[in-house]
Amino acid sequence: MKGYIHLYTGNGKGKTTAAFGLALRAAGAGMRVFIAQFVKGMHYSELEAVKRFPEIALKQYGLDCFIVNEPTREDIDAAQKGLQEVTEIILNHTADMVILDEICIALHYHLLAEEDVIHLISRKPEDMEIILTGRYATPGLYDVADLVTEMQEIKHYYQKGIQAREGIEF
Repeated sequence: MKGYIHLYTGNGKGKTTAAFGLALRAAGAGMRVFIAQFVKGMHYSELEAVKRFPEIALKQYGLDCFIVNEPTREDIDAAQKGLQEVTEIILNHTADMVILDEICIALHYHLLAEEDVIHLISRKPEDMEIILTGRYATPGLYDVADLVTEMQEIKHYYQKGIQAREGIEF
């Protein structure tokens, strides 16, 4: 089966959720899934959920939330380490599906270089599925992706002051 490159981007909710839905579907089909969460280092409920699926491995390559500040050298180093580990997984074909969650944010904040990410995903095994997520996707990612979905926020309960809820937003 040929593998494709998916890109889920935009300002609407649901990019990571879509990627995790694909991971769940792939695990149900017996596929090996590796999820690399760039930028994220906090505890999210999906960390607990994937423990129930031996086919899914997840690793975070983020530290504290820097989005309100400038990224530190440590943030850059964590993302670079993540890209190195993902490179080994992709080139050694130790997963059938690789999800690069928030990779677009890592590129937007210059934690990684776009050309390095594009070079890596262009070298994926023919039958591997690659999923890219995050706001601010670069033009280069749009070009290399086989499937692009932009999540557009029309209405969100955050606008009414509703805070993030465990099990729904985190």
